[in-house]
Amino acid sequence: MTYELYIGDRTFSSWSLRGWLMLEKFGLPYNTHLVGLYAGTYRNELAHLAPARTVPTMQTAEGHVLTDSLAMAETLVENHPEIDLYPREPAARALARSITAEMHSGFMALREACPNMITHVWKGFKPSDAVIADLARIEELWALARKRHGSGGPWLFGQYSLADVFYAPVTLRMTAYGLPISDAAQRYVNAHLSDPAFLAWREASKSEIYDPWPYPMNLDRLPWPDVNHS
Repeated sequence: MTYELYIGDRTFSSWSLRGWLMLEKFGLPYNTHLVGLYAGTYRNELAHLAPARTVPTMQTAEGHVLTDSLAMAETLVENHPEIDLYPREPAARALARSITAEMHSGFMALREACPNMITHVWKGFKPSDAVIADLARIEELWALARKRHGSGGPWLFGQYSLADVFYAPVTLRMTAYGLPISDAAQRYVNAHLSDPAFLAWREASKSEIYDPWPYPMNLDRLPWPDVNHS
């Protein structure tokens, strides 16, 4: 069963990263198709996958089209019960599903103020009160997952799960904008920054060039952190 995955620009598309991680991290077979999200050609390139109008879009071996990352995730859970995409223990599984869904539908202040990008760090970014409130809620959820179920490894539920897939771009936003987070949260962020899958994604993004930059800010740029050599 090979999946066909359609993604946008790796530099900016947080949802594309989620779609890719849920296949890559769990060893599921897939082919990647890059569409022009920022070039504006993506709708034509997705036209054969109606009703798809966004990325990521996934097509199953049977030809079924999934146009939303949470729908993709739940389809993979159904198709691969032998793989622990969510934790297997019921309480952990319920919490993982809940915090994944909250990420999928929430934290709009963070998303709007801090567009996802993985090229550099903005120096001196000042988060709004609404962004700070989002960060506090995210840390609350992370701490709860780690306290109850995270003893088996560096991820939210010990072992990597779909919850980590959905929060991966959140950790990148925290990094790119130098957002204020606790030491415990930073350790979790660092697990993502040093993850081989993310490093491969970021390396692939380096071929993407933008002039002008889609999200300009009147701030200086700092290098993207290399936590493996810090």
